[in-house]
Amino acid sequence: MLEIQRLACAAVQNALAGRNLNQVLSDTWRKNTRLAPAERSAIQDLSFGSLRFYGLLDAVLRQLLLKPVVDEQVRVLLIVALYQLQYTRAKPFAIVDHAVSTVVKLGKPAAKGLVNAVLRNFLRQQETLLAGATTEEVAVFNHPAWLITKLKNQYPAHWQQMLSIAQSPPPMTLRVNARRCTVDTYLNQLKEQGIDAQHVGGEAVVLSHALPVDKVPGFADGIVSVQDASAQYAAGLLDVTSGMRVLDACSAPGGKTAHLLEKADVDLLALDSDAERLKRVNDNLSRLQLKAELKVADAAALDTWWNGQLFDRILLDAPCTGSGVMRRHPDIKWTRRPSDIGQFSVQQNRLLEALWPTLKVGGKLLYATCSVFGEENHNQIDAYLSRHGDARSLPLAGVTAIDGQIIPDDFHDGFFYALLAKI
Repeated sequence: MLEIQRLACAAVQNALAGRNLNQVLSDTWRKNTRLAPAERSAIQDLSFGSLRFYGLLDAVLRQLLLKPVVDEQVRVLLIVALYQLQYTRAKPFAIVDHAVSTVVKLGKPAAKGLVNAVLRNFLRQQETLLAGATTEEVAVFNHPAWLITKLKNQYPAHWQQMLSIAQSPPPMTLRVNARRCTVDTYLNQLKEQGIDAQHVGGEAVVLSHALPVDKVPGFADGIVSVQDASAQYAAGLLDVTSGMRVLDACSAPGGKTAHLLEKADVDLLALDSDAERLKRVNDNLSRLQLKAELKVADAAALDTWWNGQLFDRILLDAPCTGSGVMRRHPDIKWTRRPSDIGQFSVQQNRLLEALWPTLKVGGKLLYATCSVFGEENHNQIDAYLSRHGDARSLPLAGVTAIDGQIIPDDFHDGFFYALLAKI
């Protein structure tokens, strides 16, 4: 537990400092190659859990301290240990002892007494401390105050549901490769192996209990991929048919790219500005035995990649705040700032304006984000339509959404879609 606790603390501290938690954990695995799968899983659980419930844990810690802890490593260690005491089944005395040992290993032996006292006081006063934390909205909803206020204002009927969903672990959703298998056949295969799952529409299947990817039946063989149900709407909305020329403008990590190719034999160009992330697209396509042309490029810089040939379909899965997928990425809610929304809006508009001329008359462009903020979504599209008389908004067939916005629920991440036809 000692090493697990130490590495989880480092991951959480890096995430709170602004680094992407998934990337931090990937770096951790690379630097600590001897970690067993179970150890990796434990580190991931502590890291994600501590950030998922950070608002509550921080409120409890502030009650326990006579004065703020100046040392960030010590403070984060206390947050992680409080998460273990509150949400895991590990023995409390072992958690406390390991936390004391960890602070020594971090080179801060003077903090031993503080760590021991804080954690033992939590065990003695647990109910009172948790009740005291419920006076703070940040602790109740485990989101920063600005984000809670924003969701209240933009979603007066749904904000509590959205905040509640973001505090729960995400479902493990698979996309059945229609080229290789039917949903019914795959569900029967799962049943035969004692794996409980349900069909939630299209090619989407949700497992009742998450599995390591390498344990998912058919994954290695390209029968299924991991992809949220909301993200799976994209390929159907673009209604591609064989022979079409298609652009996936911001393609990494490649889930939607692959889904389009599973739907039809299209001539697909997949772009991404990040070469490392584009490698993930290539890996996904290789596993699924699919082919596309891949290019490292900024989609808005047409002169670096476009040959002048128009597209029948364009998927613009635009960079965004990720505010619709915070249950999958709990670090987002603590590292995003209100100013980020405007910066992403500028990027999104730049991409829309640049890509529209590459679309054929009669073609369709699907604008998508995994955000729930209106500035990135319906406000962005309304403004775009007001400037472009040759663009018309089309209905989102088969998608339950409010003005294009999918509200997060048990089976869906928060997502936005706008389907635009060129007339």
